[in-house]
This record gives sequence, C-alpha cells and structure tokens, in this order.
Amino acid sequence: MRAVIMHAPGDVRVEEREDPQIIDPTDAVIRLAATCVCGSDLWPYRGYDQPDHQHMGHEYVGVVEEIGSAVETLTVGDFVVGSFVISDGTCEICRDGHPSRCVNAIMVDGEIGTQAEKARIPYADGTLVATPGRPSADLIPSLLAASDVLGTGWFAADAAQAGPGKIVAVVGDGAVGLMGVLAAKQMGAERIIAMSRHADRQALAREYGATDIVTERGDEGVARIKELTNGLGAHSVVEAVGTQESMMQAIRSTRPGGSIGFVGVSHDVQLPGGELFFSAVHLHGGPAPVRRYLPELIQLIWDRTIDPGKVFDLTLPLAEAAEGYRAMDERRATKVLLTL
Repeated sequence: MRAVIMHAPGDVRVEEREDPQIIDPTDAVIRLAATCVCGSDLWPYRGYDQPDHQHMGHEYVGVVEEIGSAVETLTVGDFVVGSFVISDGTCEICRDGHPSRCVNAIMVDGEIGTQAEKARIPYADGTLVATPGRPSADLIPSLLAASDVLGTGWFAADAAQAGPGKIVAVVGDGAVGLMGVLAAKQMGAERIIAMSRHADRQALAREYGATDIVTERGDEGVARIKELTNGLGAHSVVEAVGTQESMMQAIRSTRPGGSIGFVGVSHDVQLPGGELFFSAVHLHGGPAPVRRYLPELIQLIWDRTIDPGKVFDLTLPLAEAAEGYRAMDERRATKVLLTL
C-alpha cells in the first residue's frame, strides 16, 4: 500500500509499505476513505522534532475490512471514525474519561501512521466508533475532523468550562482554534473572541460563532482582551498553539477564577510559578480524550447540526502529500485533506 513517510525535517515522501494484517484478536484493519495533515505534523516537518523515517498521520475515517476474533462492537463493512490515540476502553483511566492517557495507549502517528491507504487499529472496540450508516461524500470531511481536530477543539472548550453566560477567548487561529470557536458556540457561550491575523480564518471563525476578532498578540493582545471584558479578562480561554507566548497570552487573558483549556502541543513551555499562583486560574489540558466525545460529535455531524469539515481549505490526492505539508507550512492552507 502507499503511505506517507517523513524521512527527515522537510522530507516527506509517499512510498510503498506492507499491507497491515490482524495481529491481535482485538485488532481491526480499515481501508481509509480520507486522511489529512495536522498542524502538529508541522513540528517535525520544521525540525522542532527529529523524524527518522516516521510513519505520518493520525486522523482517519474508513471502512472496516477485517476484524480480530475478540472485536465485539464492529463488523466488516462498518464506516468508522477513530481517535488519534489508541485506547483499550477498559482500563481505569479510560473509564474515568481520559482514553488518550490509557495505560495501553499507542500514538497513531509514528507507531501506525494513517496517511496511508490502510491501517491496523489495535483495541478496535476502544478506539473506533461506527457511524449510523454509510455517510454521503459531503459528510466525510466533517467526520474526519472529529478524529482529532474537532475533538481536540471540543475538549479545549470543555476544559475551559465554556458555557452559557461565558466569555470565551481563543488563542490560535489554526484548525484546532477554529474548532474551539465552533465548540464554544455549541456549548452556549455568550461571547467568543477569536485571536487571528488572517482574513480567511477570521471569516470562518465568525461563521462558527465568533463575536469579536482580536488581531493583536502578546501583551497587546492581552490588553485588547481586557478592554473587551471590562478589565477582567475572559471566563474561558482556549490555548491552541503550544508556545511560551501563546500560553502566557492565555493565562494573562483569563480572569481570576476562570479556566484555560490548553491543547496546543507544548514545546519548551515553562510556567512562572509566582504569576501562575496569583493568576488564580484553572489549567486543564493535554492530549484530547477524543474517543470520549466521538459518539456525540458523530451524531451532531450526522444530523448536520455542525459542519467542521469547512476547516479543510485544500484537498489533494495522497500522492501529493508533500505539497500539502508545504501549503500548511507556508500558511497557504489552514488544513489539508488527502483523498484516497
């Protein structure tokens, strides 16, 4: 089968790999219907991490082709959405609602790689969720978004305690930040402030429910948030970048007693203890427990209540994956969908 391999920073190739097979009785093999490039894939692409023939991709939807003898919730032919972290669904951590930190967790990116034609999914019952039927083609991008970027934005808004009467600020206008806007709107936030400098992303943020746009960053961005909130700061802040600047911008934009949901993949972020102590804010985040939210998100998409698939603004065949990476790296695209 064809699959995307990152040999080194900036070196993305589509190569032949062996077709996956059932190894354990809890496995499923799926044929992918669509996959995509994630903003987090740009960390190794830009050299912040050091990939070495890494199997790329962790967002995926597709059709079950084969199941192991212990798989109980899926049948061959099911259309499924999977989480970006493999989880068994039965350990104490999974049962407590944190499947992305399952005791048997496997990161799909690197270990499996779903920028490919097929994938073996361990612990299929704990990782995959079947849709109510075969989706129409126009629903596939939205279902693909649920696999990570929507689920991650949803978790960020949930962790930030977005809800009725709340002012929500979103730091980061990439795909996850835009999904955080969508999620905050669905959760009933009264006001949503999107921090963005890009006109196309501002437009989509407004479509998803943003009421205000802040173009400033850093201390200037914080000052603008305070200005919009009577000097107090937002009740709920989504941090969707993962840098020192974005984290401090999030903390300083949050009012005392408010909450931050941080889901940007952290790179060299250090928290100043004194400032954090006196900020009196709640911090919760990390790898999103996407599997926890999948049944709800799939139903919202199936009922056409939400349309997260609009976040994909460039579609390419798998063979042109390298161009997809370039387009996102150069900010010519917000998120790239790869067809198979």
